[in-house]
Amino acid sequence: MVPPWYHVRMAMNLRLSDEEAAALRRKADEEGRSMQDIARAAIRQYTSDRPMRLRAAIERIRTEDAELIDRLAR
Repeated sequence: MVPPWYHVRMAMNLRLSDEEAAALRRKADEEGRSMQDIARAAIRQYTSDRPMRLRAAIERIRTEDAELIDRLAR
C-alpha cells in the first residue's frame, strides 16, 4: 500500500551534465534563488507554454521559409 503523503509531492533525481549544472548554478546565483527553484520554474514554463511555443514556431517557419514551402508544394 502506498502512503497518502507519497502523492502530495514527488521526489526525483535529475542528472545534469557538468555544463548544464554550471549553467543552472550561474542562473540561481544571478537570481538569488535555489537551483531547485530555477529548475522547477523552467519545468512549469515548459509544460504550460508548449502549445503556444509550438504555434509560434510553426508560424515562424511558415513566414521565414514561405518561398521554400511554396516551391516544395509544386
